[in-house]
Amino acid sequence: MPKLLSAAILFILASAGAFGQTLDSSGAWHKPYTVNKPVDIPLTAGLAAFTFYNFAEIGRKDGTSEARVLSLTKNDVNGFDRWAIRPYNKSVDKASYIPFYLAIPYPVIFLGLDKKMRKDYLELSFLYLQAMCITGTLYTTSVHYFSRLRPLVYDPASPMEKRTSSNSRNAFFAGHVALVGTSTFFMAQVFADYHPDSRLKWVMYGAAGVATGATAYMRHKAGEHFPSDILVGTAVGTLSGLLVPRLHRSRLIKNHKLSLIPYAGPASGLAFFYKL
Repeated sequence: MPKLLSAAILFILASAGAFGQTLDSSGAWHKPYTVNKPVDIPLTAGLAAFTFYNFAEIGRKDGTSEARVLSLTKNDVNGFDRWAIRPYNKSVDKASYIPFYLAIPYPVIFLGLDKKMRKDYLELSFLYLQAMCITGTLYTTSVHYFSRLRPLVYDPASPMEKRTSSNSRNAFFAGHVALVGTSTFFMAQVFADYHPDSRLKWVMYGAAGVATGATAYMRHKAGEHFPSDILVGTAVGTLSGLLVPRLHRSRLIKNHKLSLIPYAGPASGLAFFYKL
């Protein structure tokens, strides 16, 4: 993920000055989304930078001592998550990276294949970057400040080197699931906004759910995450993927006199404007 975010920062710098535009048949600008460059570019760069900081701090984490690991019991885990304790499964762990590696470039490739979206390629790629940075910031902050042990740590059948690894303190929340959800639901939402009458949009939403669910299942089966980790990761990824495009819609509300746009200053949030 650090390499991915390095590429993301370079993409911001390269695309900060120019975004694609779409023209309707009358020659007027017609864009599903609006990017507020003075706000969105620094915001996204800041999120990426904070994610880098969190990664550096996560890399300094110590592992868990063997004595501590041997003292753990299933009763140390809350009742909701306890049933998910299982030994580490290397083959399933490796398999869980397949949807992860496929999902990351998925929007970048698909945006270039669709005739309508290709015209706004840079802008849409930037919004995808922003969604990923939001997810990345939430994920790394959580892992940085909450060192939750993975389910495999509590199972004696797991290799001791896995149980004592510093990586085994990064259970909360499920990053693979969150990133797959961000990527796939972002693409589904963008496709739906560019092709609102297409039935294929429901296939896109369905595929996003299947990809996210499959990743979640494999991370559970591998002994990497508890159900609560997966639920939070799924929620973060899905909401980030759906809401970033929606909050950048050129017209969030059909009433042309009423608009809703993001703003930043001493405080940040959303502003309503009504044109008299």
